[in-house]
Amino acid sequence: MIKKIFLFFLIWKLLTLLISYFSEKFIPYLGFFPYKEELLKFNLPKFIYSLANFDGVHYLQIAQNGYSQFQQAFFPLYPILIKIFNPVFNNYLLTGLFMSNLFFFFGLIFFVKYLQLIDKKINWQQTLLFLLVFPTSFFFGNLYTEGLFFFLFTGFLYFLKKENYFLIIIFSILASLTRLIGVFFIILIFFNLIKIIKNSKLKIKNLILAFSPLIGFLIYCFYLWKTTGNPLMFFHSQPAFGANRSTNIIILPQVIFRYIKIFFTAQFNFQYFISLFEFLTFFLVLIVLTFDFFIQLKFNKNLKLKIKNYDFLGLNLFSLANLILPTLTGTFSSIPRYSLFSLSLFIYIGNLKNSFLKTGLLIIFLIFQIIIFGFFVQGYFVS
Repeated sequence: MIKKIFLFFLIWKLLTLLISYFSEKFIPYLGFFPYKEELLKFNLPKFIYSLANFDGVHYLQIAQNGYSQFQQAFFPLYPILIKIFNPVFNNYLLTGLFMSNLFFFFGLIFFVKYLQLIDKKINWQQTLLFLLVFPTSFFFGNLYTEGLFFFLFTGFLYFLKKENYFLIIIFSILASLTRLIGVFFIILIFFNLIKIIKNSKLKIKNLILAFSPLIGFLIYCFYLWKTTGNPLMFFHSQPAFGANRSTNIIILPQVIFRYIKIFFTAQFNFQYFISLFEFLTFFLVLIVLTFDFFIQLKFNKNLKLKIKNYDFLGLNLFSLANLILPTLTGTFSSIPRYSLFSLSLFIYIGNLKNSFLKTGLLIIFLIFQIIIFGFFVQGYFVS
């Protein structure tokens, strides 16, 4: 099994490196992000250092110098690990890329093991295939938190199923120190507790477990309060990075209306294409997750609701929360990247019976990944 997973990973990695290498031959360089000149200091080929475009530069700066103004939007675990392991390579950028890819590979192993635990009938090969060809999967191997968080997320799922409470707590804390969505592991723990309650095995340690995802988040909030006086500085600094994010809560219908207005009034250019890409990705994921949600529910003859699989339902609701949460800032910006952690999407698509539909989606995903990644490497904001 591990050999097959490594083969999947290796082919995906080679493909992304080839796209990165050849993109400059077809796409003019834009470099539309601040501090891009910082990447030149690491003395690496362009197709390598470009994997740290946009947010990657901020993680490198935090790892080297600590937080500066507004960089509190980036959670701390990833840059801390880059700093700790930098002596191995003596190059912060190489250290970050190596970590991202290593964590992602081990995350794939955890993911497959988890799938086999919850349902041996799941086609894990095709589930992995759709994850790897998804248009934004290249972020797993970039100098971003995606690879690390995927490892913590899938490791958490695996140990939750194994009921290894110590490691569940550790992975929960580390996940919520990596990304805000780590707090929503509470959803997954809640559905695990429902099963325990049904079996009359609920204990005090289970209740402690339920709140463990908050610990890492509260640690970071305490740090922000001590250093900036604002425990929610990670949220209030969002507008400084553009993407039209709001610090006021915007409900989903307003966001949809905003995008429809853009499509009828905005100039047709690259930003228009990205907005359309974000919009379509959101609704693709939402539709699939909605179908998957209702599959997990069934009614008996007395119309009493029953849940087919608590694991699948918990993962589905987490996937929905992961999709909806970013839209509360008033935009679908980066939704294609955030969708990577709506894992129910890939499980559902990977196990479709319609081979024609699956082949079509596979081709569309792959084409979009080549295009989107090519533009990302050349300094265009894509997600």
